[in-house]
Amino acid sequence: MTAVTVGGIDCGTNSIRLMIATVSENGMTVEVPRIMRVVRLGQDVDKTHRFDDEALARTYAAIDEFSAVLKEHPVDALRFVATSATRDAENRDEFEDAVQSRLGVRPDVIPGTEEAALSFLGATSVLESQDGPHMPPAPYMVVDLGGGSTEMVIGGDGVEAPADHPVAAFSMNIGSVRMSERHLVSDPPTRQQIDEAIADIDAHIDEAFATVPAGRTGTLIGVSGTVTTMSGIAMGLREYDRDAVDGAIVTVDDARTTCDRVLRMTRAERAEYQVIHPGRIDVIGGGALVWNRVLARVRDAVHEDSGRELNSYVTSEHGLLDGIVLNLGRRLLNS
Repeated sequence: MTAVTVGGIDCGTNSIRLMIATVSENGMTVEVPRIMRVVRLGQDVDKTHRFDDEALARTYAAIDEFSAVLKEHPVDALRFVATSATRDAENRDEFEDAVQSRLGVRPDVIPGTEEAALSFLGATSVLESQDGPHMPPAPYMVVDLGGGSTEMVIGGDGVEAPADHPVAAFSMNIGSVRMSERHLVSDPPTRQQIDEAIADIDAHIDEAFATVPAGRTGTLIGVSGTVTTMSGIAMGLREYDRDAVDGAIVTVDDARTTCDRVLRMTRAERAEYQVIHPGRIDVIGGGALVWNRVLARVRDAVHEDSGRELNSYVTSEHGLLDGIVLNLGRRLLNS
Protein backbone atom coordinates (compact mmCIF):
# COMPACT_ATOMS: atom_id res chain seq x y z
CA MET A 1 0.00 0.00 0.00
CA THR A 2 1.59 3.24 -1.16
CA ALA A 3 -1.21 5.69 -0.39
CA VAL A 4 -4.45 5.83 1.57
CA THR A 5 -7.40 8.20 1.56
CA VAL A 6 -8.58 9.14 5.02
CA GLY A 7 -11.01 11.51 6.66
CA GLY A 8 -10.63 13.43 9.88
CA ILE A 9 -13.17 15.29 11.99
CA ASP A 10 -12.10 17.72 14.70
CA CYS A 11 -15.01 18.37 17.05
CA GLY A 12 -14.11 21.20 19.38
CA THR A 13 -15.91 23.43 21.85
CA ASN A 14 -16.87 26.10 19.31
CA SER A 15 -16.50 24.54 15.86
CA ILE A 16 -16.42 21.21 14.04
CA ARG A 17 -14.26 20.54 10.97
CA LEU A 18 -13.95 17.84 8.31
CA MET A 19 -11.07 17.18 5.94
CA ILE A 20 -10.39 14.34 3.50
CA ALA A 21 -6.88 13.75 2.18
CA THR A 22 -4.63 11.20 0.54
CA VAL A 23 -1.58 10.34 2.65
CA SER A 24 1.55 8.75 1.21
CA GLU A 25 5.24 8.56 2.03
CA ASN A 26 5.58 11.90 0.27
CA GLY A 27 3.14 13.68 2.55
CA MET A 28 -0.50 14.66 2.39
CA THR A 29 -2.65 15.81 -0.53
CA VAL A 30 -5.99 17.35 0.38
CA GLU A 31 -8.89 15.86 -1.59
CA VAL A 32 -11.76 17.73 0.08
CA PRO A 33 -10.70 21.06 1.63
CA ARG A 34 -11.63 21.51 5.25
CA ILE A 35 -15.26 22.28 5.92
CA MET A 36 -15.88 24.23 9.11
CA ARG A 37 -19.14 24.85 10.94
CA VAL A 38 -19.49 26.87 14.13
CA VAL A 39 -21.83 24.81 16.33
CA ARG A 40 -20.88 25.91 19.88
CA LEU A 41 -21.07 22.35 21.21
CA GLY A 42 -19.53 23.59 24.45
CA GLN A 43 -22.31 26.10 25.18
CA ASP A 44 -22.57 26.40 29.00
CA VAL A 45 -20.58 23.18 29.54
CA ASP A 46 -18.15 25.07 31.79
CA LYS A 47 -21.08 25.89 34.09
CA THR A 48 -23.41 22.88 33.77
CA HIS A 49 -20.96 20.10 32.79
CA ARG A 50 -23.59 18.89 30.32
CA PHE A 51 -24.27 19.31 26.62
CA ASP A 52 -27.18 21.62 25.88
CA ASP A 53 -29.93 20.11 23.68
CA GLU A 54 -29.76 22.99 21.19
CA ALA A 55 -25.97 22.68 20.99
CA LEU A 56 -26.31 18.97 20.27
CA ALA A 57 -28.89 19.67 17.55
CA ARG A 58 -26.55 22.16 15.84
CA THR A 59 -23.70 19.68 16.01
CA TYR A 60 -25.78 16.78 14.68
CA ALA A 61 -26.86 18.94 11.71
CA ALA A 62 -23.19 19.55 10.85
CA ILE A 63 -22.36 15.86 11.26
CA ASP A 64 -25.21 14.91 8.92
CA GLU A 65 -23.75 17.34 6.39
CA PHE A 66 -20.33 15.74 6.80
CA SER A 67 -21.89 12.29 6.37
CA ALA A 68 -23.26 13.32 2.98
CA VAL A 69 -19.81 14.55 1.92
CA LEU A 70 -18.20 11.29 3.04
CA LYS A 71 -20.70 9.28 0.98
CA GLU A 72 -19.60 11.22 -2.09
CA HIS A 73 -15.91 10.80 -1.21
CA PRO A 74 -15.35 7.31 0.26
CA VAL A 75 -12.36 6.93 2.58
CA ASP A 76 -10.24 4.00 3.72
CA ALA A 77 -10.64 5.16 7.32
CA LEU A 78 -12.29 7.93 9.31
CA ARG A 79 -11.34 9.30 12.71
CA PHE A 80 -13.65 11.53 14.73
CA VAL A 81 -11.77 13.36 17.48
CA ALA A 82 -13.61 15.19 20.26
CA THR A 83 -11.79 17.50 22.63
CA SER A 84 -12.36 19.86 25.56
CA ALA A 85 -16.15 20.19 25.74
CA THR A 86 -16.71 16.46 25.33
CA ARG A 87 -14.09 15.69 27.97
CA ASP A 88 -16.08 17.80 30.44
CA ALA A 89 -19.66 16.77 29.56
CA GLU A 90 -21.36 14.30 31.89
CA ASN A 91 -23.84 13.28 29.16
CA ARG A 92 -21.20 12.60 26.54
CA ASP A 93 -22.39 9.00 26.05
CA GLU A 94 -25.54 10.34 24.38
CA PHE A 95 -23.39 12.37 22.02
CA GLU A 96 -21.04 9.50 21.26
CA ASP A 97 -23.95 7.15 20.49
CA ALA A 98 -25.48 9.71 18.11
CA VAL A 99 -22.19 10.21 16.26
CA GLN A 100 -21.72 6.47 15.85
CA SER A 101 -25.24 6.03 14.47
CA ARG A 102 -24.64 8.81 11.92
CA LEU A 103 -21.07 8.07 10.82
CA GLY A 104 -20.37 4.49 11.81
CA VAL A 105 -17.41 5.50 13.98
CA ARG A 106 -17.32 6.33 17.67
CA PRO A 107 -15.69 9.58 18.74
CA ASP A 108 -12.21 9.40 20.20
CA VAL A 109 -12.39 11.68 23.23
CA ILE A 110 -8.70 12.39 23.47
CA PRO A 111 -6.78 13.83 26.43
CA GLY A 112 -5.26 17.28 26.15
CA THR A 113 -1.74 15.91 25.79
CA GLU A 114 -2.70 13.92 22.68
CA GLU A 115 -4.55 16.95 21.32
CA ALA A 116 -1.36 18.97 21.78
CA ALA A 117 0.79 16.34 20.03
CA LEU A 118 -1.58 16.14 17.04
CA SER A 119 -1.73 19.93 16.77
CA PHE A 120 2.06 19.99 16.79
CA LEU A 121 2.22 17.36 14.06
CA GLY A 122 -0.21 19.31 11.89
CA ALA A 123 1.47 22.68 12.41
CA THR A 124 5.02 21.46 11.83
CA SER A 125 4.19 19.18 8.88
CA VAL A 126 4.04 22.14 6.51
CA LEU A 127 7.56 23.18 7.52
CA GLU A 128 9.05 20.01 6.04
CA SER A 129 9.14 21.55 2.56
CA GLN A 130 11.18 24.51 3.79
CA ASP A 131 14.91 24.46 4.30
CA GLY A 132 17.95 26.67 4.44
CA PRO A 133 17.35 30.33 5.27
CA HIS A 134 13.57 29.91 4.97
CA MET A 135 13.39 27.35 7.78
CA PRO A 136 12.21 28.96 11.04
CA PRO A 137 14.57 28.34 13.96
CA ALA A 138 13.84 25.44 16.31
CA PRO A 139 12.64 24.60 18.91
CA TYR A 140 9.06 25.15 17.76
CA MET A 141 6.40 26.10 20.27
CA VAL A 142 2.90 25.40 18.92
CA VAL A 143 -0.06 26.98 20.71
CA ASP A 144 -3.52 25.73 19.74
CA LEU A 145 -6.07 28.13 21.23
CA GLY A 146 -9.50 26.53 21.14
CA GLY A 147 -12.91 27.27 22.56
CA GLY A 148 -12.52 25.21 25.72
CA SER A 149 -8.82 24.49 26.05
CA THR A 150 -5.46 25.80 24.90
CA GLU A 151 -2.58 23.42 24.19
CA MET A 152 1.10 24.29 24.44
CA VAL A 153 3.63 21.90 22.97
CA ILE A 154 7.31 22.39 22.20
CA GLY A 155 9.48 20.31 19.89
CA GLY A 156 13.13 19.40 19.85
CA ASP A 157 15.99 21.68 18.95
CA GLY A 158 16.94 19.72 15.83
CA VAL A 159 20.15 18.55 17.51
CA GLU A 160 19.38 16.58 20.67
CA ALA A 161 15.89 15.78 19.38
CA PRO A 162 14.27 16.22 15.94
CA ALA A 163 12.67 19.62 15.52
CA ASP A 164 9.36 18.01 14.54
CA HIS A 165 9.34 15.72 17.58
CA PRO A 166 7.32 17.01 20.56
CA VAL A 167 9.27 16.89 23.81
CA ALA A 168 6.83 18.55 26.24
CA ALA A 169 3.11 19.35 26.14
CA PHE A 170 0.40 20.72 28.39
CA SER A 171 -3.32 21.38 27.95
CA MET A 172 -4.88 24.32 29.80
CA ASN A 173 -8.62 24.57 30.47
CA ILE A 174 -8.83 28.08 29.07
CA GLY A 175 -10.23 29.11 25.70
CA SER A 176 -12.42 31.62 23.91
CA VAL A 177 -15.77 30.14 24.93
CA ARG A 178 -14.75 29.17 28.45
CA MET A 179 -13.25 32.58 29.31
CA SER A 180 -16.14 34.50 27.72
CA GLU A 181 -18.79 32.51 29.58
CA ARG A 182 -16.87 32.44 32.86
CA HIS A 183 -15.66 36.04 33.08
CA LEU A 184 -16.43 38.41 30.19
CA VAL A 185 -20.19 38.50 30.58
CA SER A 186 -20.77 42.24 30.08
CA ASP A 187 -20.87 43.98 26.72
CA PRO A 188 -18.18 45.27 26.61
CA PRO A 189 -16.47 43.54 29.55
CA THR A 190 -15.70 45.56 32.66
CA ARG A 191 -12.21 46.20 33.99
CA GLN A 192 -12.89 43.87 36.93
CA GLN A 193 -14.03 41.07 34.60
CA ILE A 194 -10.90 41.47 32.49
CA ASP A 195 -8.64 41.46 35.57
CA GLU A 196 -10.31 38.31 36.91
CA ALA A 197 -9.93 36.62 33.52
CA ILE A 198 -6.24 37.59 33.35
CA ALA A 199 -5.65 36.10 36.80
CA ASP A 200 -7.36 32.89 35.71
CA ILE A 201 -5.39 32.70 32.45
CA ASP A 202 -2.04 33.48 34.08
CA ALA A 203 -2.58 30.79 36.73
CA HIS A 204 -3.07 28.23 33.97
CA ILE A 205 -0.01 29.48 32.08
CA ASP A 206 2.06 29.19 35.27
CA GLU A 207 0.99 25.55 35.49
CA ALA A 208 1.81 24.96 31.82
CA PHE A 209 5.26 26.53 32.14
CA ALA A 210 6.09 24.08 34.92
CA THR A 211 5.91 21.34 32.25
CA VAL A 212 6.70 23.12 28.98
CA PRO A 213 10.06 24.98 28.81
CA ALA A 214 8.66 28.03 27.04
CA GLY A 215 11.91 29.96 27.45
CA ARG A 216 13.58 27.70 24.87
CA THR A 217 11.15 28.70 22.11
CA GLY A 218 12.91 29.45 18.84
CA THR A 219 9.74 29.94 16.76
CA LEU A 220 6.23 30.43 18.11
CA ILE A 221 3.46 29.03 15.90
CA GLY A 222 -0.15 29.94 16.62
CA VAL A 223 -3.05 27.88 15.29
CA SER A 224 -6.86 27.96 15.63
CA GLY A 225 -9.63 30.38 14.73
CA THR A 226 -8.79 32.93 17.43
CA VAL A 227 -5.15 33.21 16.40
CA THR A 228 -5.82 33.36 12.66
CA THR A 229 -8.58 35.94 13.21
CA MET A 230 -6.36 38.16 15.36
CA SER A 231 -3.61 37.87 12.76
CA GLY A 232 -6.02 38.82 9.97
CA ILE A 233 -7.14 41.94 11.83
CA ALA A 234 -3.55 42.88 12.70
CA MET A 235 -2.65 42.52 9.01
CA GLY A 236 -5.42 44.95 8.09
CA LEU A 237 -7.48 42.49 6.05
CA ARG A 238 -10.96 43.70 5.15
CA GLU A 239 -12.28 40.15 5.01
CA TYR A 240 -10.78 36.82 5.98
CA ASP A 241 -8.28 35.41 3.47
CA ARG A 242 -7.00 31.98 4.43
CA ASP A 243 -4.12 32.03 1.95
CA ALA A 244 -2.94 35.44 3.14
CA VAL A 245 -3.08 34.47 6.81
CA ASP A 246 -1.55 31.00 6.54
CA GLY A 247 2.18 31.34 7.19
CA ALA A 248 1.99 35.06 7.90
CA ILE A 249 4.53 36.43 10.35
CA VAL A 250 2.92 38.88 12.77
CA THR A 251 4.75 40.95 15.35
CA VAL A 252 3.94 40.32 18.98
CA ASP A 253 3.34 44.04 19.56
CA ASP A 254 0.87 44.32 16.67
CA ALA A 255 -0.99 41.21 17.75
CA ARG A 256 -1.23 42.28 21.40
CA THR A 257 -2.52 45.72 20.42
CA THR A 258 -5.12 44.05 18.19
CA CYS A 259 -6.14 41.61 20.92
CA ASP A 260 -6.63 44.41 23.42
CA ARG A 261 -8.71 46.42 20.95
CA VAL A 262 -10.96 43.48 20.07
CA LEU A 263 -11.39 42.56 23.74
CA ARG A 264 -12.75 46.02 24.56
CA MET A 265 -15.16 46.21 21.61
CA THR A 266 -18.89 45.68 21.96
CA ARG A 267 -20.41 42.72 20.14
CA ALA A 268 -21.97 45.16 17.67
CA GLU A 269 -18.56 46.68 16.92
CA ARG A 270 -17.03 43.25 16.32
CA ALA A 271 -19.89 42.38 13.98
CA GLU A 272 -18.70 45.15 11.64
CA TYR A 273 -15.46 43.24 11.02
CA GLN A 274 -15.86 40.79 8.15
CA VAL A 275 -12.59 39.15 9.23
CA ILE A 276 -14.40 37.76 12.27
CA HIS A 277 -16.58 34.74 11.56
CA PRO A 278 -20.16 35.44 12.74
CA GLY A 279 -20.01 32.40 15.00
CA ARG A 280 -17.05 33.85 16.89
CA ILE A 281 -18.31 37.39 17.48
CA ASP A 282 -19.58 36.80 21.01
CA VAL A 283 -16.55 34.79 22.22
CA ILE A 284 -13.59 36.20 20.29
CA GLY A 285 -12.89 38.63 23.14
CA GLY A 286 -12.13 35.75 25.47
CA GLY A 287 -9.86 34.18 22.88
CA ALA A 288 -8.13 37.51 22.22
CA LEU A 289 -7.34 37.87 25.92
CA VAL A 290 -5.91 34.35 26.14
CA TRP A 291 -3.71 34.95 23.08
CA ASN A 292 -2.59 38.32 24.45
CA ARG A 293 -1.43 36.72 27.71
CA VAL A 294 0.22 33.76 25.96
CA LEU A 295 2.20 36.12 23.72
CA ALA A 296 3.31 38.25 26.65
CA ARG A 297 4.25 35.33 28.86
CA VAL A 298 6.14 33.35 26.18
CA ARG A 299 8.07 36.45 25.13
CA ASP A 300 9.00 37.16 28.75
CA ALA A 301 10.05 33.52 29.28
CA VAL A 302 12.34 33.58 26.23
CA HIS A 303 13.94 36.84 27.34
CA GLU A 304 14.43 35.57 30.89
CA ASP A 305 15.88 32.25 29.69
CA SER A 306 18.36 33.52 27.13
CA GLY A 307 18.12 37.28 26.73
CA ARG A 308 16.73 36.77 23.22
CA GLU A 309 13.79 38.80 21.94
CA LEU A 310 10.80 36.92 20.56
CA ASN A 311 9.37 39.67 18.39
CA SER A 312 6.96 37.72 16.17
CA TYR A 313 5.06 34.50 15.64
CA VAL A 314 4.01 32.39 12.64
CA THR A 315 0.28 32.09 11.95
CA SER A 316 -0.81 28.65 10.76
CA GLU A 317 -4.02 27.27 9.30
CA HIS A 318 -2.61 23.78 9.93
CA GLY A 319 -3.21 22.29 13.35
CA LEU A 320 -5.22 19.57 15.01
CA LEU A 321 -7.27 18.55 11.95
CA ASP A 322 -4.15 18.17 9.79
CA GLY A 323 -2.53 16.17 12.57
CA ILE A 324 -5.55 13.86 12.87
CA VAL A 325 -5.55 13.11 9.14
CA LEU A 326 -1.78 12.76 8.78
CA ASN A 327 -1.46 10.53 11.85
CA LEU A 328 -4.32 8.28 10.74
CA GLY A 329 -2.90 7.94 7.23
CA ARG A 330 0.57 7.10 8.49
CA ARG A 331 -0.77 4.47 10.87
CA LEU A 332 -2.67 2.80 8.03
CA LEU A 333 0.42 2.84 5.79
CA ASN A 334 2.53 1.25 8.54
CA SER A 335 -0.02 -1.40 9.51
